[in-house]
Amino acid sequence: MPVSRLFFKYWLPIVIWMLVIFSASGDRESFERSSRIIGPILHWLMPNLPAHRVNQVVTLARKGAHLTEYAVLAILFWRAVRPLVKTDARVWNWKLAIASVVFVALYAGTDEFHQTLVPGRQGSPRDVLIDTTGAIGGMIFLWLIWKWRYGRQSKVELPASPS
Repeated sequence: MPVSRLFFKYWLPIVIWMLVIFSASGDRESFERSSRIIGPILHWLMPNLPAHRVNQVVTLARKGAHLTEYAVLAILFWRAVRPLVKTDARVWNWKLAIASVVFVALYAGTDEFHQTLVPGRQGSPRDVLIDTTGAIGGMIFLWLIWKWRYGRQSKVELPASPS
């Protein structure tokens, strides 16, 4: 496969996803935007919910989004460094999974640093930890899929021991 095709198939999705994350981290009013969407839905479902509870739900939803977007980034990176083969019964490679998590942790750190440069935003080591946890979750998700799909096929039967 030509190098340009490999780039477009495996690496361009990573670059695009990183740009999506980068653009979201530059949004000064991101909490307010989330509140404007989630708040009315919560008030419709639970009209007596106090404002501080709405803020807590918005915060949880935003942190859940962090987990998800960085899990996707880890999966995209893993996909790029280990292209799949249709009948892929290769053993699970924990080194590549760890490399994916490290890549995401480094990118999360640069993203949080970027937020310190945006007026009205601040970087947080806690968010880097949340993002890295998302990457770990993404790798566990992939491992479970691999285990379910290929784990049964790749078991080698041991010969019976002589009695």
